[in-house]
Amino acid sequence: MNANLKVNRENFNELIVPVYAPAEFILTRGEGSRIWDQNEKEYIDFAGGIAVNALGHCHPVALNALMEQAKKLWHLGNGYTNEPVLALAEQLINHTFADKAFFCSSGAEANEAALKLARKIGSLSDNPNKNEIISFESSFHGRTLFTVSAGGQPKYSKDFAPLPAGIRHIPFNDLEAAKAAINANTCAVIVEPIQGEGGVIPADPEFLKVLRQCCDEVGAVLIFDEVQTGVGRTGALYAYMNTDVTPDILTTAKALGGGYPIGAMLTTNRYANQFSVGDHGTTYGGNPLACAVANAVFSFINQPEVLSGVEERHQYFVQRLAEINQKYPIFKEFRGEGLLLGCVLKDEFKGQAKKIVNLAGDEGLLALVAGADVVRFTPSLVIPFADIDAGLLRFEHALAKFQ
Repeated sequence: MNANLKVNRENFNELIVPVYAPAEFILTRGEGSRIWDQNEKEYIDFAGGIAVNALGHCHPVALNALMEQAKKLWHLGNGYTNEPVLALAEQLINHTFADKAFFCSSGAEANEAALKLARKIGSLSDNPNKNEIISFESSFHGRTLFTVSAGGQPKYSKDFAPLPAGIRHIPFNDLEAAKAAINANTCAVIVEPIQGEGGVIPADPEFLKVLRQCCDEVGAVLIFDEVQTGVGRTGALYAYMNTDVTPDILTTAKALGGGYPIGAMLTTNRYANQFSVGDHGTTYGGNPLACAVANAVFSFINQPEVLSGVEERHQYFVQRLAEINQKYPIFKEFRGEGLLLGCVLKDEFKGQAKKIVNLAGDEGLLALVAGADVVRFTPSLVIPFADIDAGLLRFEHALAKFQ
């Protein structure tokens, strides 16, 4: 293809491996929570790159950090260290339970590292059978073979058998099932504080306490997958801070780089030191360019006024959605925390979340699904209230067409 020719949507079908089905329009530029396509049609962005664009598009904090670091040093490889990675590690450690950080490029990679570390911990125990991983139905932990197997959605893993063994899925928020499943052979329990892809389903506080208690009793590590809930998304820096439960390992990505690919696994010295040199690694992990951007984004979000602003926006969204639902009674509930919001369809509209999202796109609103029955919003954490109003008006127009 000639670089001077204008690309179009048909080029996607010709050139890209068909694992995605993107919208018919091609987006070309964005500013804040507004974005434009090739035809200069404007959209309000409630999707946020799937909870990634925590400061919206081209925010000066991220942009300035990127440009400044781009003039210095881009990449080294893990035979060397650099200043931005050490600064970011210090930030994450100072503001969480962790003592050590491992950096990578995505949430799946962060979960891969966490699960490998859990298996290593089990192998170093006195029990040769301590290798079972407990996960939950409807969970999502990534697309590598290991993480898609840990996820509790067979539609993502069924075509790739044989899958890694020793992973067991039990019902989410089921205390008795958890107590029965976690045993001496369990090396890890991996859980999302809010199941994102599975339908924006919050974990019950008591359920998380039971997981913590059971893991302590049998010597298993508790892993919180905070890829989607982390870095301010729920109104706390990390969602575990809204609970009385502290994990042993936490994974974070998505919003961490504000759009620049980066992920991290955080843990304590007790567990980190069971990895040895050469046990794990990744080429781009700790890349100075990614870490410089993440440093700036994390610092900006980790301010009381930004985090409290997330909760203010949550209340505003829920109030306005309830008003819209009075007019177009399509949803049976709105759930989630902070700016991870799920609009759950009534039973008579089950399976039609994608249709609503497509209609919203026609009206100039970017939104997401979380399964077939939930419309999901994960906008910028600093989205202006005027953009919330504009986006919800477009959403209302889409619902009018849907009904």
